[in-house]
Amino acid sequence: MIGILFTGGTISMRVDPATGSAVPALSAEDIVAQVPGLPNVAAFEIEEFGRLPGPHVTPELMWRLARRAAAWLERPDVDGLIITHGTDTIEETAFMLDLLLLTDKPVVLVGAMRTVSDPSWDGPANLIAAARVAAAPSARGCGVVVVMDDHIFPARDVRKTHTESSGSFAAPEFGPLGTIDGGEVIFRRRPMPRPSWHDADAEPGLRVRRLETRVELVQAFTGMSDRPLRHAIADGARGLAMVAFGRGNVPPGIVPALRDAVAAGLLVTVSSRSMAGRVSARYGYDGGGQQLRDAGAVLSGDLPGAQARLLQMVTLGFTSGDAAAAAELIRAFQ
Repeated sequence: MIGILFTGGTISMRVDPATGSAVPALSAEDIVAQVPGLPNVAAFEIEEFGRLPGPHVTPELMWRLARRAAAWLERPDVDGLIITHGTDTIEETAFMLDLLLLTDKPVVLVGAMRTVSDPSWDGPANLIAAARVAAAPSARGCGVVVVMDDHIFPARDVRKTHTESSGSFAAPEFGPLGTIDGGEVIFRRRPMPRPSWHDADAEPGLRVRRLETRVELVQAFTGMSDRPLRHAIADGARGLAMVAFGRGNVPPGIVPALRDAVAAGLLVTVSSRSMAGRVSARYGYDGGGQQLRDAGAVLSGDLPGAQARLLQMVTLGFTSGDAAAAAELIRAFQ
C-alpha cells in the first residue's frame, strides 16, 4: 500500500472564469476521482495536508511535511509515499526531505504544469507515474525523487528548467535516474549517497531534531555592493548561501563582507548560478574562488544556492549552530 499526501500546487488548481487565472480548487478526493486507473497500480490511502501554491512553501512547512511523511513511512503497511507539490518549489522540498528522512522506502514528489481547466492537464498521468515508482521495489534506497513527464529525477540533481512546458524538469549534470516506459519503472543509475550522520534523539524517521532557518540567500550580480551581506549579518543570520558567478567567483567589493561574515560565526557557502558544473578554487584573483575558500567559505560543489541554503539549515540544526562543525558536514557531502 502507498500513501499519498496532497499539499497543493497546480495539480490542484483550476482557472477562475472571473479572473482567467489559476487558483487552488480541487481537494485530494477530487484529484483522485480524475485518475480512475490509480487503484490498478497500487492500493492507497490519502491525506490532505494542504492546498498550497509552490511559492507559499517555507522551510518551516517543509519541516512539518517531513514529520508527517516520517509518520507515514514508519507504518509497516506503507510501502512508499507520494507527495503532490507545487512545481515552483518542488525541487527544494524534495531536497529538504531527502536530507531529513531516514527511510529506504520510495518517496516520490509529483506535480503538474497544467491545471484541470486546461485540455492538456498532466496531473493524472504524472500521478499514475508517481504511483508506479512509489510501488516499485527497485525504487527502494533511491532517496526522495521527483517524477514528472515519465522521468525519475533525484532530489539532489533535479531542476525546473522552463516556466510552462510539460517537460520542464531535468537533471542537467547527470540526467534522470530512469523513466516510466509503458507502465514499467526502469532505473538506469543510482543517486549519490545521502548523509550518514543523524541525531539519535530526533523523532523516529528524521535525521535532526530541528532546523536553523536563519539562513539567507544572496545572488551575486555585476557591480553589486556589500549592503545585502552587511544587512544579513546585522539582522542575525546564522548562515549565508552565496550564489556566485561561474566557477564560484564574486565581485571583489563584497569579499570583505564575506570575510566578516565568517569571522562573525556565520556559515558561508558558495554556489554557482550556472545550471551545471562545480564551484572550485580555480581562480586566485580578487573575488576568485580561491580567495573565498581561504576566507573560510565552503565551496559547495555542484549544489545550487537554494539547496546549499537548505543544507545549511539541516547541518546547523544538527550541530546546534556550530558553523565550523556544519561546514565539515557540508564538505563531506560533496
